[in-house]
Amino acid sequence: MCGIVGIVSGDSVNQEIYDALTALQHRGQDAAGMVTTDGRHLFLRKANGLVRDVFQTHHMAKLAGNLGIGHVRYPTAGTSSSAEAQPMYVNSPYGIVLAHNGNLTNAKHLQDELFRTGLRHVNTSSDSEVLLNVFAQELQEQKAMQPKAEHMFAAVRGVHKRCNGAYAAVALVIGCGIVGFRDPNGIRPLVYGSRKGPSGTEYMLASESAALDLQGFTLERDVAPGEAIFISELGELHTQVCSDTTSLTPCIFEHVYFARPDSILDDVSVYKSRLRMGEYLAAQILELYPNGDHDIDVVIPIPDTGRTAALPLAHELDVKFREGFVKNRYIGRTFIMPGQHQRRSSVRQKHNLIELEFRNKNVLLVDDSIVRSTTIRQIVASARAAGANKVFVASAAPPVRYPNVYGIDMPAADEFVAHNRTEQEIGNLIGADWLVYQRIEDLISSAREGNPNIKGFDCSVFNGEYVTGDIDAGYLQRLSLDRNDLTKQTRDEQYNSDQTVIELHNHA
Repeated sequence: MCGIVGIVSGDSVNQEIYDALTALQHRGQDAAGMVTTDGRHLFLRKANGLVRDVFQTHHMAKLAGNLGIGHVRYPTAGTSSSAEAQPMYVNSPYGIVLAHNGNLTNAKHLQDELFRTGLRHVNTSSDSEVLLNVFAQELQEQKAMQPKAEHMFAAVRGVHKRCNGAYAAVALVIGCGIVGFRDPNGIRPLVYGSRKGPSGTEYMLASESAALDLQGFTLERDVAPGEAIFISELGELHTQVCSDTTSLTPCIFEHVYFARPDSILDDVSVYKSRLRMGEYLAAQILELYPNGDHDIDVVIPIPDTGRTAALPLAHELDVKFREGFVKNRYIGRTFIMPGQHQRRSSVRQKHNLIELEFRNKNVLLVDDSIVRSTTIRQIVASARAAGANKVFVASAAPPVRYPNVYGIDMPAADEFVAHNRTEQEIGNLIGADWLVYQRIEDLISSAREGNPNIKGFDCSVFNGEYVTGDIDAGYLQRLSLDRNDLTKQTRDEQYNSDQTVIELHNHA
């Protein structure tokens, strides 16, 4: 999962892109990058690390221009190589940089095709570089000395015909403007907004509406599935749906976990969808334990994303809501960290208990989801060590049983705690007195209630149904081999070894 932003302004955009990337930092903590242009030259800064660490004062001073795009990244393939930090650049045609959120499911085929048809060489293992080159090749086919909106739309139409999977992207074309586009299924989010500037209307594209709000832009709407938004360097806005077949089926895991609660995605408040998740969970618990037989003394959320669902759950059950954990906000999101050792270490550092809220009580812990169980298992054990009589667990999402192929770096299927286990077995494994999962139909209702026009969601991690229709057992097997912890550990060790060699060479 990554975060993207693009701004066309009447003034310098470097600080605003920086602030927008900071607002999107939750979407990726591995690397950050920014490109700006003065209409003739590109100015680029990207590196591994958080936004605040990548961009220092001397970097910001060099990022001149009124147009720019930015990106925050976590590695979907497990590598930490800074070579795959974005935005990515290709010099032909015109000079194009692109930032991408998602995953192309036919990237290997496209990479081979790019070389056969255009002698284009892809230098990294990133599907984002593949997407950049497909877009560049399609734009080159337009043979326009000064490309206009119609040429951009034709290029995006070509992208949609060739690329499978999930992608929301922003691309900056030197001397032309910025184009943003979203895959025909609308799996990954992309919104745009506007504001009045000193020299006319200014525009911003971003993964989430919260990034617009914080920069003073008014949310106009979501980019529709298959749609492209072109904003010229003069601030002229053009839009067009560039795919003959579209279907709005956004990723429901955005509402479960990834998106900020203050964001609006596809006309749905993330905050309200999470409130409804708590209400549905409460109704299910009351079905299982009528007449107050659930034996719960207090509801305690696992911060931060579990908090919103826990509030209405406690209210509906008519039990106390208490904060029982203090979260270290400087520890990254643990389920995307490579290697069990690093995840276990981070869990210990991430949450500290307020013991008095657990001692001699029957506690219901509310989490947004359970993936590997690394976090929840240690938290349940800590709750018992703090003196809890009983520890119950409620998950605002159904069991995660299938890999994500659309840009979320979840593990191999056999590393999921729910893999080949019943809910009773999972509860026993994590040490809970009982465990209740959200029903998938209730999860869908939680999000769809905000926008009845959404016909469906991508719920593939829960039900194994992949909306693009091109995922088979062979693809999932290859994905599993690439994503398992041993592969990631080996890849990271090789990267660290290479970096050591480079440092020694530079020192010599």
